[in-house]
Amino acid sequence: MVFQEYSLFPWRTVIDNIAFGLEMKGMPKEERYAIAGRYLNLVNLSQFRDSYPSELSGGMRQRVAVARALALDPTLLLMDEPFGALDAQTRNMLQKELLDIWEETKKTIIFITHSVDEAVFLSDRIIVMTPRPGRICRISELNLPRPRDRTSVEFAQVRREVLDLINQNCSIQ
Repeated sequence: MVFQEYSLFPWRTVIDNIAFGLEMKGMPKEERYAIAGRYLNLVNLSQFRDSYPSELSGGMRQRVAVARALALDPTLLLMDEPFGALDAQTRNMLQKELLDIWEETKKTIIFITHSVDEAVFLSDRIIVMTPRPGRICRISELNLPRPRDRTSVEFAQVRREVLDLINQNCSIQ
């Protein structure tokens, strides 16, 4: 799971943070650092291997959190608004990087977001929830080609449909 907050250990280096879960599983040091190094490369942070979280930007910390989650080789990766606290430029960059990671790993990712733009950009399927109590309003399959162009007519059309659902409070007829 990747949370909104980075949840990194401030006293551990980047590589040690990524290897932490593997250490808890009792994996030998050499093996866990080899795996952690692979994911460190995947998130483009190899040059920060021995840095501490306080020396990293918010986007870099979140990439370390993603690498740590992936290092455990999960079947499913749950991401709870992981880019919510980031500035728009960093958020867009990390969205593209997440798609690259998905292309390489083919992991199933459940990505929770309040951003309709982010949902349309990242998703193959969007699940819109009702207001309290939270229930599934609609599940929509997206057939937009990748890479997605946020300025395309098709993107805008899907975005409008999702916003209309939300603005109608997901009233199901």
